[in-house]
Amino acid sequence: MLCLGLSGGLDKVYENRFQIPNSFMHDGAAVLVRDGQVIAAVEEERLNRIKHSNKLPISSVQYCLSAAGVQLSEIDHVAYYATEAYCNAMLENMLASEPDASIPLDAKFLVQQLLAQEFGSELDPSRISFVSHHQAHAVSAFAMSGFEQSLIFAIDGSGDFQSGLVAVGSGAEISQLATFPENNSLGLFYLEVIRYLGYGLFDEYKVMGLAPYGDPVPYRELFEQFYELSANGEYRVHLDRIGPTLLRTIQVRQKGMPFTQQHKDVSASLQEALERIVFHILRHHREATGMTRLCLAGGVAHNCSMNGKLLYSGLFEDIFVQPASHDAGCALGAALIVSGELGRPAPRARLQEVYWGPDLASDHAVEEELKAWAGHLEFERTEEVADRAAEWMAGGAVIGWVQGRSEFGPRALGNRSILADPRPATNKDRINAMVKKREGYRPFAPSVLEEDAREFFDLPGSACEFPFMNFVVRVRDSKRGLLGAITHVDGTARLQTVSRKASPAYWDVINAFKQRTGIPILLNTSFNNNAEPIVDSVADSIATFLTTGLDGLVVGPFLVKKRATTLEDWTALAVSLPPYVSLYKVRAHTALDRQETVCEIRTDHSSLDGVRISHDLFDLLTRIEGEAVLADLLDTITLDQAQREALTGELRRLWEQRRVRMRPSQAARVHQN
Repeated sequence: MLCLGLSGGLDKVYENRFQIPNSFMHDGAAVLVRDGQVIAAVEEERLNRIKHSNKLPISSVQYCLSAAGVQLSEIDHVAYYATEAYCNAMLENMLASEPDASIPLDAKFLVQQLLAQEFGSELDPSRISFVSHHQAHAVSAFAMSGFEQSLIFAIDGSGDFQSGLVAVGSGAEISQLATFPENNSLGLFYLEVIRYLGYGLFDEYKVMGLAPYGDPVPYRELFEQFYELSANGEYRVHLDRIGPTLLRTIQVRQKGMPFTQQHKDVSASLQEALERIVFHILRHHREATGMTRLCLAGGVAHNCSMNGKLLYSGLFEDIFVQPASHDAGCALGAALIVSGELGRPAPRARLQEVYWGPDLASDHAVEEELKAWAGHLEFERTEEVADRAAEWMAGGAVIGWVQGRSEFGPRALGNRSILADPRPATNKDRINAMVKKREGYRPFAPSVLEEDAREFFDLPGSACEFPFMNFVVRVRDSKRGLLGAITHVDGTARLQTVSRKASPAYWDVINAFKQRTGIPILLNTSFNNNAEPIVDSVADSIATFLTTGLDGLVVGPFLVKKRATTLEDWTALAVSLPPYVSLYKVRAHTALDRQETVCEIRTDHSSLDGVRISHDLFDLLTRIEGEAVLADLLDTITLDQAQREALTGELRRLWEQRRVRMRPSQAARVHQN
């Protein structure tokens, strides 16, 4: 029995028929289960390279079908992660705002139509289902927890006009106890506050990392005006009070401005308020139900600091957090719901790993990809890849590490990771500045051999398995000075324990590092820069390697380093524009308050994220039809050597921002082969 779960929007990628806002139907993904067991899963952003992609996950579906070796017509059931009534209401709202758009107001027909267009076979409407958004969250957690019984808490921003639920899971049944309306959303509560800290949607985790730098006391009473706690675990948030109050009280931070202590204290108060409300809800339902285990899902369940507080509180004997708790995880829940309804529930077993995405190509194919970059890369194959990588890191290198199938969810768990020595505090600053290009306060996670975790981390009770980076735990006092790169300012770390059985290649490289240094831990962060999703393919990893300050790259059995390059090496590359970017000429004010025509490159047709480029580069990019070798493009206009170097440098900066694509030309690939 094959069941396919979907999350994401109701439009095809690079189309904007519906002008779907990113706050609606984001984080597209596809998950394929056979008889209740996951065989393939991937987020659409990993494949189309658009962060939080809010389109129908066509590429993800293609991958899942390919992984199973089946056609769409062989899928027994397709499940979408929201109710049909909700989807139809959203379509009606979009039609009201876009009266000239041709939008079918039947969501089931629309999904059927889009899948038929892409895959050439039309599914019978009876094989397409729509499931409750928060039920999908709940099932995605409980079915993967291994618990026979537990309390379930699914909480996020919104979905199906609600923001969460509390339920009890028992066997194959889930009984709902309470739901939370959209206007009482803890996700929206958090989001509304961070707008005044210079952040927005999808930035919530950044504020969670900022909170330990602040003190909640100065704004505690202020935040108590924003929510009320009442009997029976009930609560109310006052979203309408937040903006007016903060505008009167704090200096609003604009994006890019430095953080003041005031901003840090507000972050701390916000985190404290969230935790107080969540504990209030869970204490009541823990006592009312007698449940000693807890399952968490929904976007708010990615708040690892909150999860850590729950872990140490002793309120529950065991807590399971679904590793893809955000909306992409609803694709998993949707697939499991219909699989269960068709008599194939998920086996009752604790989830051990989520390496469900695309595998690396064959060693031969990887080698051919590396050869094509001969002007930029040098590489060697080795049978001692873990030892050599550990040697690099022990010597101070920061490396990209790409092995096996990619992880499902937002965390790099050792197959698409950036790795480094966890000891020097300077590693944190270096990676933030030169690789991730992000705020310097943000912490990095440690990956530790499961059997050594308790020596370095203060873990509550008998718990020793934390494979998904879902909990912030305490670094032992005696180890904090030693682990300077992964210990946060409050003495904590977002822990991943690594099992030799579940992740043998990753265990091997950590163990090899231990043999050299005595430290069974590596700094682990996602393999990407600030402008892109986590890498998935070999090509993705090469692009990120060449556009960051990484010292080395390990792909399968290959050790890769950068060559010293010349202008000719760069101009030999082919250049193209991704489908999600557009070129514009607009009138704008200059520093002298004069108007002039400027050139911009924008993503997703948005005027808000435009990057200014020179007129020469604009003219150059407009000459591209599909793909063109940079040297040939430069030859179409009269330029001296300095101008060629300047334009090439400007183009390389756009590549770093993923606003253009650069890769070896087909001619270069043929020559290398």
